[in-house]
Amino acid sequence: MSKKTTSRPRPSSKSDLRQHSSLVVDGIERAPSRGMLYATGFKREDFRKPQIGVASTWSMVTPCNMHIDQLAVSVAQGINSAGGKAVAFNTITVSDGISMGTEGMKYSLVSREVIADSIETVCLAQSMDGVIAIGGCDKNMPGALIALARLNIPSIFVYGGTIKPGWYQGQRLTVVSPFEAVGAYSAGKMNETDLMEIERRACPGPGSCGGMYTANTMSSAIEALGMSLPYSSTMANEDEEKWESAAQSAVVLMGAVRANRLPRDIMTRQAFENAIAVVMAVGGSTNAVLHLLAIAHAAKVDLSIDDFERIRARVPVLCDLKPSGKYVATDLHTAGGVPQVMKMLLNHGLLHGDCLTISGQTVAEILAAVPDAPSPDQDVIHQWDDPVYTQGHLAILRGNLATEGAVAKITGIKKSSITGPARVFESEEECLQAVLANKIRPGDVLVIRYEGPKGGPGMREMLAPTSAIIGAGLGDAVGLITDGRFSGGTFGMVVGHVAPEAAVGGAIGLVQEGDSITIDAPNRLLQLNIADDELARRRAAWTPPAPRYTTGVMAKYARLVSSASVGAVTD
Repeated sequence: MSKKTTSRPRPSSKSDLRQHSSLVVDGIERAPSRGMLYATGFKREDFRKPQIGVASTWSMVTPCNMHIDQLAVSVAQGINSAGGKAVAFNTITVSDGISMGTEGMKYSLVSREVIADSIETVCLAQSMDGVIAIGGCDKNMPGALIALARLNIPSIFVYGGTIKPGWYQGQRLTVVSPFEAVGAYSAGKMNETDLMEIERRACPGPGSCGGMYTANTMSSAIEALGMSLPYSSTMANEDEEKWESAAQSAVVLMGAVRANRLPRDIMTRQAFENAIAVVMAVGGSTNAVLHLLAIAHAAKVDLSIDDFERIRARVPVLCDLKPSGKYVATDLHTAGGVPQVMKMLLNHGLLHGDCLTISGQTVAEILAAVPDAPSPDQDVIHQWDDPVYTQGHLAILRGNLATEGAVAKITGIKKSSITGPARVFESEEECLQAVLANKIRPGDVLVIRYEGPKGGPGMREMLAPTSAIIGAGLGDAVGLITDGRFSGGTFGMVVGHVAPEAAVGGAIGLVQEGDSITIDAPNRLLQLNIADDELARRRAAWTPPAPRYTTGVMAKYARLVSSASVGAVTD
């Protein structure tokens, strides 16, 4: 284990736990700032209790977070009952699914940094002794973990819970279903009535998107890291066990406060390797690469994009989950959840069982009572000798188009390589228009550029064009590369996070219409098939475009953000 370090001195149990401004009056130290806390409901005895921040991401902008205010109340009651003093505060969230395909989607990844910064700001400004963060959507989850890693005070994460699937004509629906239906409708393969019914029924209630998309991928990774309770990552929001787990998280956090058990004691390099192994085994989102790199950076852990490729080669995909599979997160939960997957990995030497968790137990101790194999009466989690795929699905590709690396999902597709003519688009919208207008042909390799962290800015997800491609029946017939990202709901021959990005002079910005491009997943290759001297000539002639934003949060983000290959971090 790593040596324990704290971000600030811990208070003595014999002294006032709060670090308020004070002055001496008649030889007695007074803390006048307490008067403000009395007004918020503090009692005299509360000033000797650990003050615990409850960082809520409640919002009405998305069903993923619309219930988190209620979870925050439950958590606060648990903290108070366990001997702490809960102080709830809110941070923002935005909805990827609702902003998808619009300019608003540029703010999605930016919000991760805003969320991290805001939690850090409140907890340090108010001298919190611990924090419990509650998240339920793609960016507030890694944003919260980045903050917890920076703060390094006793912390735990509570997942708001997944949504239950919608249904139409006997088919499970998820948030991705309407995007694919639009593509099918545009291609003349679906009528308007079915399109509208799918749109109306896709999200039947509160909770995060139901497949193994980014939210459920990150909840699984956070559980594997040891920063949330066992089984909590796949619970449905509407089920009673989610609320019981949230209340229990408060009790566990209070134990961590008393033991001075810190996030960086838990989020070690070995813990990140566990998280990566679980992401591979459950078939998780490409966004896990970006977010785990950023969380590791905040935790001061040496993790690189190549670690994902190293672990991918050893870990099979064990779970048959959407977007490329059949099932959703609630099915995984019924089949044994993340602990069942972790036990299988542990038994085969692919997990570090001695890693510490927030409860004080090791991973091996937590998994001791979990069956060695899943029930044979289900096929959500495959048996070890019959995996969905023998190797992980998130591959790191390199070549002259991605000297710093790119991320590809290489499973769930019929063709693992393609060489074809480039169809170049300077934005997501241009590409989507071409797909919907039936201007894309089998064999094409679509290039969407200037959508990277700096160039977008904000590295939008390309769910709209990729879903339209699937809906049009071209999922196995075309390739797509971008310096932007993909939704956790994306699948097909697609490569994202291409780095260096176009806006900083990366080769993706030098591609011309009709150039030959090769995507070769088995050989981890992303190649522009032109002569080196021609590539050098184009690079010499390239000039950076003017910034798309010159003021406000987007301009600040574009100035600060790093390459996607190191997590698109801003510090």
